[in-house]
Amino acid sequence: MTRIDFYVLSTGDAHSRRVLACRLAEKATKQGLTVFLYTASEEEERVLDDLLWTFRQGSFVAHERLDISAVQIEAPVLIGHRAAPQPAKDVLINLSPETPPDLDRFERLIEIVDQDDTIRQAGRRRYRFYKDRGHTVQTHRLDKSE
Repeated sequence: MTRIDFYVLSTGDAHSRRVLACRLAEKATKQGLTVFLYTASEEEERVLDDLLWTFRQGSFVAHERLDISAVQIEAPVLIGHRAAPQPAKDVLINLSPETPPDLDRFERLIEIVDQDDTIRQAGRRRYRFYKDRGHTVQTHRLDKSE
């Protein structure tokens, strides 16, 4: 069963959520894991595509945007807003307000929630959804300095 972790930020801005997603993707790739960053839109894909190059001084996380027509992409990090990649990656980082598709194909799901009311409410709905389906969910509260 997929391990699910919620990271709860003390701020309420999308940029902080995206930067944390980049940091977690970088950490996972350094551990030899592959990552799928699931977004809500093509626009957010583009933002993350740029941010993975600039989220910290000297940062670079090898990545590509998932093109549904692509047969096989070898990058350790894929960014997409539609279906999950084939084959599935090790880690799924959800930046969408929706429950990601095919989550059971991933070893780990990371949900990033901030204090924006819309994001927080959607996160609570997903938390209940996972618990109702028998998943064990861990919560990690992060303050501004993390």
